Amino acid sequence: MLVERFLEMMSAERGAPQNTLDAYGRDLADYLAHLQARGRHPLTVGADDIRAWLASLPAQGLAASTQARKLSAVRQFHAFLYGEGMSDDNPAQALSGPRKQRPLPKILSVDDLERLLRTARDMARTAKGKARLRALRMACLVELLYASGLRVSELIALKSGDINRAEGYARVRGKGGKERIAPLSRQALAALDAYEQALVRARGGAPLDGAEWLFASRGAQGHITRQHFAASLKKLAARAGLESANISPHALRHAFATHLLEGGADLRAVQMMLGHADISTTQIYTHVQMERLRKIVTTRHPLARRRV
Repeated sequence: MLVERFLEMMSAERGAPQNTLDAYGRDLADYLAHLQARGRHPLTVGADDIRAWLASLPAQGLAASTQARKLSAVRQFHAFLYGEGMSDDNPAQALSGPRKQRPLPKILSVDDLERLLRTARDMARTAKGKARLRALRMACLVELLYASGLRVSELIALKSGDINRAEGYARVRGKGGKERIAPLSRQALAALDAYEQALVRARGGAPLDGAEWLFASRGAQGHITRQHFAASLKKLAARAGLESANISPHALRHAFATHLLEGGADLRAVQMMLGHADISTTQIYTHVQMERLRKIVTTRHPLARRRV
């Protein structure tokens, strides 16, 4: 019951998306099972109880990033219990989690993206029957994602009314329910028009309503899932002759940011387009650039090749 009330607060007051709520629910269920096995209750635990739980995580083979995520859920849970007056203190307040080093994202080259987009366009042009609508949808998804750098959850939840074709942008609802504007390229808008025209024809000429999902499905969410899109993207990558293990929706978001910065874009502008609340999150892409430049110097500079 305590977890349900916490998740209701996260949804109603902070606008947490469903996948975040699901992750918190799983993490807190594991945490409460640990406490119950030791005869402890979340309203009366102390910092030592939480430390004991935290110490048990490495033995489960969990990565430092996963441990940190679980601790974050527990911290917020206890902060909620204390703030609501259900517990006398917040035993998780002073705890520190495992240090995690943020890995540099794997970046697809411009050539890789051109191959991926070219393959999607070719499939959309040559597919027949019902397969053509699916191919047009996939081409549209890839064009939109690389053109805008949207999170995959933002992309699949776009509605017809979110697109302003005259001005060339999409209105996006990001983390915490915050809205932002994502500019769209001419190629992305053209792919969207081709997909929507085919969709209207498939519906017998019925126009799209502004409140309808752009990428509707018969599933519970009403639109295609992240998992379905990710799997389709890997199939597209394999067809394009790319290493599918390196291809994911998030990899295209990384490519969007890195290629913009390589082209001279301002870091603050990229931060706004990605929807990052903190610019330090965006700065990882400058680290990617520095790593690339370092490799160029160590392999191309004449002194780097000279033996000392």
